[in-house]
Formats: sequence, structure tokens, C-alpha cells
Amino acid sequence: MAIAPSNRSDIPPFYVMEVMRSAADRENAGKEVLHLEVGQPSTPAPSGARRNAIDAIENEILGYTSALGMDSLRERLHRHYLEWYNTDIPSSRIAITMGASGAFTLAFLACFEPGDRVVVPTPGYPCYRNVLRALGVEVIDLPVGPETRFQPSPDGLESIGQIDGLVVASPSNPTGTMLLENELVELINWCKENEVRLISDEIYHGVTYGNEAPTAAAYWDEAVVVNSFSKYFSMTGWRVGWLVLPQALVSPVERLAQNAFIAAASVSQHAALGAFESQDELEANLARYSVNRRILLEGLPTIGIDNLAPADGAFYIWAQVDHLCDDSQSLAQQWLNELGVAVTPGIDFDPTEGHRFIRFSFAGSTQEALATVEKLSNWSPKP
Repeated sequence: MAIAPSNRSDIPPFYVMEVMRSAADRENAGKEVLHLEVGQPSTPAPSGARRNAIDAIENEILGYTSALGMDSLRERLHRHYLEWYNTDIPSSRIAITMGASGAFTLAFLACFEPGDRVVVPTPGYPCYRNVLRALGVEVIDLPVGPETRFQPSPDGLESIGQIDGLVVASPSNPTGTMLLENELVELINWCKENEVRLISDEIYHGVTYGNEAPTAAAYWDEAVVVNSFSKYFSMTGWRVGWLVLPQALVSPVERLAQNAFIAAASVSQHAALGAFESQDELEANLARYSVNRRILLEGLPTIGIDNLAPADGAFYIWAQVDHLCDDSQSLAQQWLNELGVAVTPGIDFDPTEGHRFIRFSFAGSTQEALATVEKLSNWSPKP
């Protein structure tokens, strides 16, 4: 008789990966696919990253690094916070991780005990709640909507009762909305007053359209900041991210990383160091996202998809589509089968209301954004 898996492993799938698989099957069958499902840049790692990787492969041993990462990369991130945020974060408080996903796992392990109550805004990135639950943490879903621009607020938190942690994302996946400086400071002050651990997901910093995204690290040394080279730096597959930690968490995270991962891949760390040398390429990517964003924000309302979240940052449009279909999974499958348009159903991000929403990613080419609006304009739901 087979031995059963653990209860903690019984977590929902990440549905966007299933959409990606269906899209790949369609492409393998020789059919066109417009990729608006993928939450990653469609451009390769910047040239500086690739040069550094090649140089490291040819000239370095590429063994294990310190569990906290290469000193040179940690020091470069210290400079990054000075240059971007005018904030002095000692390199000793920065840990290099196996992508943002590894960063979250380390942060959750270091910050929370089984049974702790941690608030996760909904809609939000599903892996927060799934990993927390796998670790035995009680996830408190906090519904957020247009009235707070899909971000948590102190008023909303007051109604929940005693909590141990709060996860925020700004800019957010899937909504693209962002906490302005005064809103972030209000949340931080609330967390201070209530002794709540704040985890701030900042992986889309740099990908903003108007206001710059403030970092929680500038306002509170006790905040835990998660960031990554995946999004702005266009390095998803390299799996390298970082944490900004309170001093008291540096040693716990180091010990957890030693045992769980040993260290982030050394070649990826060398590449990440070189990514800072390619600012012009990175800003060109941002300019393309901005054009694609405008195409969708202007084009979708003309075809009846007009209830859209404010896309302050990241590369997503969060669209209400229940006037077309009350099952976003079914609608996404229809669009893929009939039009070759791949999008992500909202149930990934909101288990309760996500059936009413679709996430469009505009990280791809401008031609894909234009073609999507054209295809959808000629489509109507079947009676």
C-alpha cells in the first residue's frame, strides 16, 4: 500500500503554470499563441549579466558561496539602495537567495511559528498563502478592492483582530497597484503599534509608470523586504533574489539558508552583479512595457472590458470579466482555443472572487498587445 503524502503538501496548484502548459501544447501543434499569461519579461538577461556569467564560467571555480551570498553582490545592493532610495542599508543586512521564492520561504521560516496568524491581501500572489499554509501558519485573507486601490489599509486590518504578520506587495501582482509613500508609512506605523511583522514584496520595483515605489526598508529597520533580479532586471530563470533583514534575523536566515539551500547559484550571482551595468537596456524594456500598458488600458475598454484596476506598476492588467463569463478559467480556455490568446484566470489570485477576473500580462511584445486587442474585438461569447 502506498504511503500517503503529508497534509501540508495538499496545497492548490499555481494555475498560471497550467495555462502556460496548455499554451505550449498549442504552439507545439503549430498554432499561434499570444502570450499574455506569463508574468515574466520576454527579453533575455541584460548584456552585462550575460558577459559576467560567461566570464565567471571561463575563469571562476563557481563553487559554493557564503549562505548569505557573494560579498561583492551584497555590497552592490547596498549601493543600489543608496542610488534608488537614498537609503543606507548595510550590506551585512542583505542576504542573497534562490530567487524571491527562496527569499519568502526563508523569511516565513525565520519570522513565524506554526499557528501564527498572517494577513495576506486578496487578490494577491497565490504562493504567499500556499507556502505559509504548508509551513503551518494560519493565513488570514484580507479582501481588498477598488475603494483602497486593491491594497491593505490600517482600517481593514483593525477588523481582523490579533495578528502576527502582514504581507504586502507594491506594485502588486495581479493588480499592478502601488502603495504611495504616505500609505506605506501608515501601514508601517500600524505594524509598529501592534507589534506585527511586516513582509514587503518589492520585486516589481523599477517597473512603475509615474510615481516611484518607496521601499519599506527606508522607514523601518524591522521590516523584511523581498526583492529579486527577475522582473526589472529580466532574469527570471537565473533564480537570484535578495532579502533586506532586521539585524536580529540575519543569523537565523543564514542558518536556515545553509541547511535548506547552501547558497544561491554562484554563476547567477556573478550575472546579477553584471546586470547593474546595463541600465540603458533595462530602461528600454520599461519603455516597451509602458507602450503595451497604454495599448491595453486604451484598447480593452473599447471592447467592453472596462472595469480595470489602476496599473501603477508591474506589467499586469486586472480586469473584471463576469459580464462575459462567470468562470474565468472557462473564459481563459475559450480565448486560448478560439483565438490563441493566453491569459491567466483570476482564481490563482483570489479563490473567492477570482472567477470574475482575468489577469493580462503585458511583458511581451508590443505586437502581441496590439494583436490581442484586435482578436478580442472580433470575439463575442457564445449564447
